[in-house]
Amino acid sequence: MNNWSAPQRPNAYAEQSLIAAILDDTFPPGSTLPGERILAVELGVTRPTLREAMQRLARDGWVTVRQGKATVVNNFWQDGGLNVLNALVYHGDHLPANFVTQLLEVRQDLAPAYTKAAVSNAPAEVSAFLDGSQLLKDTAESFASFDWELHRHLTISSGNHIYTLIMNGFSDFYEQLARVYFMSSDARNNSRRFYASLAEAAVDQDADMAEQVSRAAMVESIDSWQQINPWKQ
Repeated sequence: MNNWSAPQRPNAYAEQSLIAAILDDTFPPGSTLPGERILAVELGVTRPTLREAMQRLARDGWVTVRQGKATVVNNFWQDGGLNVLNALVYHGDHLPANFVTQLLEVRQDLAPAYTKAAVSNAPAEVSAFLDGSQLLKDTAESFASFDWELHRHLTISSGNHIYTLIMNGFSDFYEQLARVYFMSSDARNNSRRFYASLAEAAVDQDADMAEQVSRAAMVESIDSWQQINPWKQ
């Protein structure tokens, strides 16, 4: 039973099949989808199942469902939400070469701010959490898990719930990508230095220093990723 996995539900199958068709330009942005009856037959699902999948696609910004009219495929880069990011990582062969770099650039903009706020609001909590970095196993999996928990902890300690909601939107793929990143021993060593410097700032209750340390680490992570990016052309 160790290798057993639950079969994909019909609505999830329909949703993923349509996303794949959008990404491979079978249904490019601006096009319309076939009618419900035809599409259900082509996907091999019932019409109620297809409707459920279409509702989820519309919610996430992949399509616009119009009553009595054909469903239009959106420009997902402009109309999509955070769930589009999760889907793009799932369909990794469709990721543009600079996808993760752009994600890291967003983190570079956000992390210094929530890190500064966290050390300002709860330096003891940040320091206590970072104590765990000293026990990290030197594996990509251990670092990926700790790094995710650290940034989520910092957003919570910042006192700004919006930061946490944004971070939670990345939960499905953060560790997946981080495991690739932390396969590099240089990346792990860089992060150890970041954790140690941030711990020092937290102990000193120096929020400005925490901000500077975070910004430097985020810049460094972009440089490191560009060296190891498995999707670069």
